[in-house]
Amino acid sequence: MRIAVIGATGNVGTAVLRHLSGRTEVQSVLGIARRLPDTDAAPYADAQWHRADIQYSEVVPELAEALSGCDAVIHLAWLIQPNSERSLLRRVNVDGTRHVLEAAALAGVRQAVVASSVGVYSPAEDATPRDEQWPTEGIPGSHYSQDKVAQERVMDEFLEAHPGFSLARLRPGLVFQREAGSEIQRYFAGDLAPVQLLQLFRPPVVPVPGGIRTQAVHADDLAAAYAQAAILGAQGAFNVCADDLLDGDAIAKVVSGEKTQGIPLRLPAAALRPLMKAAHRARILPADEGWLDMGRHVPVMDNSRAKRELGWAPQHSGAQALEELVQGMAAGVGAPSVPLRPRDIDAAERPELPSTDHELGGEVDALLLRQYMSDHLAGATAGTNRIKRMAADYVDTPVFPQISEVAEAITREHGFLVKLIQRQGFSTPPGSTTIAWLGERVGRLKPNGRPPGGRSPSTLVLEAEVMITAVTGKLHGWSVMKDHAAALGVDPKVFQGLIDDAEAQREQLETVHEYARHRAFRRDRSTFEKTR
Repeated sequence: MRIAVIGATGNVGTAVLRHLSGRTEVQSVLGIARRLPDTDAAPYADAQWHRADIQYSEVVPELAEALSGCDAVIHLAWLIQPNSERSLLRRVNVDGTRHVLEAAALAGVRQAVVASSVGVYSPAEDATPRDEQWPTEGIPGSHYSQDKVAQERVMDEFLEAHPGFSLARLRPGLVFQREAGSEIQRYFAGDLAPVQLLQLFRPPVVPVPGGIRTQAVHADDLAAAYAQAAILGAQGAFNVCADDLLDGDAIAKVVSGEKTQGIPLRLPAAALRPLMKAAHRARILPADEGWLDMGRHVPVMDNSRAKRELGWAPQHSGAQALEELVQGMAAGVGAPSVPLRPRDIDAAERPELPSTDHELGGEVDALLLRQYMSDHLAGATAGTNRIKRMAADYVDTPVFPQISEVAEAITREHGFLVKLIQRQGFSTPPGSTTIAWLGERVGRLKPNGRPPGGRSPSTLVLEAEVMITAVTGKLHGWSVMKDHAAALGVDPKVFQGLIDDAEAQREQLETVHEYARHRAFRRDRSTFEKTR
């Protein structure tokens, strides 16, 4: 079989690739994502890759061409953040599912497995296990649940129009694995949550929402269910979860660790919900109050159909999956894809330096080279801040994947330059970097003809030009350092790799600029939406 996995770089997608690589029934895998991973690293290296942004209807013919020759599609792509961009989430999650199914049908694929969720179910107020016949009207107050319901309605409509199509929908509980630790922290707890402390200390008393009752599944177990459904040509809905229940007592026991009994401190939901709402509106907490509503009201699922018809059985308990997640969050781990990037991205996948310090010698003027590298660090600091802000500001545009990938690469390189400077015994003077930081922020104040609180179409053009210039300057900086690689005690191949990366970043930014400049000054085109 040839199987396409759409959304193949996230928590579940990474696990599915890992699982499919060991299935003898699968001869090849096509990974599809809007931001490509490190395709030289496992498990991504075992797949072929295609870039696609499924939120736009224009993607259907292109995606159909990519899917030609596939026997089955596993559709996992789902955007959880940013919560504030509801139209974006709806386009990716609901419209995107429609576009994937239409493309599969157009390509002649007759089998798809789609990621649904326990969140599709209507509320249940007791712990009686419910099977797949339980009503699917969602949890009031949860936008995630509402979108999952809408997604299933899209599947229903598609099946009415394509009666010969085999479509399975998997409804998992919470999906945990160690590699998802940093991703889940970003999406739900936020960067300010001191989860690093869990490496040093497990609290004996754990605050938990009153009435919390949920189920989990390890990502590897869920991946096995997706593979089975695709290989067997399964149809219909399947609940997928571990056999144990994660209530307040179970959560407290896991978070406290093996050496502590774990006492749950139950927080009244009536008081906690408005606090979560306020923290989310203040941008302190990424998760909104709808996630609390889901955790308290989704039904307990009966997973017997998946066991019976898919021949599936969980190899991990929900508590074990949660323990892996806690460990992953504490350590800040991840994987070599943008969604699963580690917490400390400055330290992730950057070129390695020898462990010992190195002092400049020979004919090199250490003072001049020190100042040169410090000046480049100042520019790199401003560039890193600018490209991160661009990624946040243009998350709802068709060029977000390119901006985001450049932002990740530049952030890693900034960390490398800091370490390189420190390794030479140079200080990293805060003065120049602070001035660059302030200059970058003052530059944001220029309105470029935009209305108050809005975005000027020309701003993306100008910001792309600034970043192209910055990346070009960085490229020349790496070239200078390559010329003096021996004096710096670094393999010249390291700098050549950074030069090649800068060329690729410049090409991506040129793509952004081309897109923006063809639209920014036209009345009949939108810069921020994919029109003509």
